[in-house]
Amino acid sequence: MSNNEQRGVGGTAGGLGEFFVGLVMIVIGGYLFFQRLIVSSSLSVLWGRNGSGVALLIMLAGIGFLFFSGRSRIGWILIAVGMIAIFVTVITNLVIYLAPSSFFNTILMFGLIFGGFGLIFRALRPH
Repeated sequence: MSNNEQRGVGGTAGGLGEFFVGLVMIVIGGYLFFQRLIVSSSLSVLWGRNGSGVALLIMLAGIGFLFFSGRSRIGWILIAVGMIAIFVTVITNLVIYLAPSSFFNTILMFGLIFGGFGLIFRALRPH
């Protein structure tokens, strides 16, 4: 390749336009896909079998320490540990599933995503 040739995506002589069209396809397909996802949980997760009730008690103990002494380092540590544990427990207990969709919409979503990846990979090859 001579020095006068323009380089495209990935330092190859590939197509910059193909790359951006593929990227737009992935973004649109991903948007449509994530619009169909349903995320659910329940309040019983906080006191359920997974131990976040204990984390809530740890956080409440930290609050108690802070009411006793506002400069209590152990109080701040207990609050931080309790909040992190509750956050992790809630995130790990989320239920995510794909909502019912028509066959056409499903093909459209996944076709845009995989077609976009195909265009991006093709753009990375020299033409």
